[in-house]
Amino acid sequence: MASDVAEGGFNIQPMEQFVIKPLFGGHELNWYTPTNMTLWMGIAILAATLLLIVGTRRRAIVPTRTQSIAEVFYSFVYRMVEDINGTAGLKYFPYILTLFTFVLAANSLGLVPYSFTTTSQAAITVTLALTVFLSVTIIGIIKNGPRFLKVFWIDSAPLALRPVLAVIEIISYFVRPVSHSIRLMGNMMAGHAVIKVFAGFAGALGVFAVFPVLAIMGVLALEVIVAFIQAYVFAILTVIYMNDALHPGGH
Repeated sequence: MASDVAEGGFNIQPMEQFVIKPLFGGHELNWYTPTNMTLWMGIAILAATLLLIVGTRRRAIVPTRTQSIAEVFYSFVYRMVEDINGTAGLKYFPYILTLFTFVLAANSLGLVPYSFTTTSQAAITVTLALTVFLSVTIIGIIKNGPRFLKVFWIDSAPLALRPVLAVIEIISYFVRPVSHSIRLMGNMMAGHAVIKVFAGFAGALGVFAVFPVLAIMGVLALEVIVAFIQAYVFAILTVIYMNDALHPGGH
């Protein structure tokens, strides 16, 4: 990921790694054009499928490594859904598990050299966030009818403040897809951009490149943790939003 040295300074372009490019040459992008994002999103889907389906197809008492990883993910997400949503939320557990595994796979694959981080793109994160938002809202309306509006009405607040708080809650509710998507996208872009900057210095400092290389190793180790944390945050926010649909007003 090193950048070339321009005359009179460093030519470091940390955002270049996020540019969507056609896979088979050319410069024109259409909705049907296969791109680097298409490729790595497909690989992330394939990785999640191999782990959750193929890796557990031949379940054994003494599990393989793939089965062990899949079982850890399964138990982790299962407990998260059950603790927050109760048994009513377990109906939607497969969706949460799939979402968590895909985001984690996409985040992790973005750390592979010369790969493309699909979760750094608004097209991906906004689509995922909107899917969650619409699903939660539709489920809440179907299951609760008019009672779903209790999500916006704070019974525990003083009566005079409830209308004001209701307006704030409505705004907060419809901002959810924005914060849900930007949080994931921003965190994925930030770490990769820092690594790119350090790589540019490493390519330009010659014998002193050891210092930025050490910095890259440190940031990369941090990014491995961030990849998991951001997948967890995206999943647990989905579970929390689902809880509002299943138990509006906390009842």
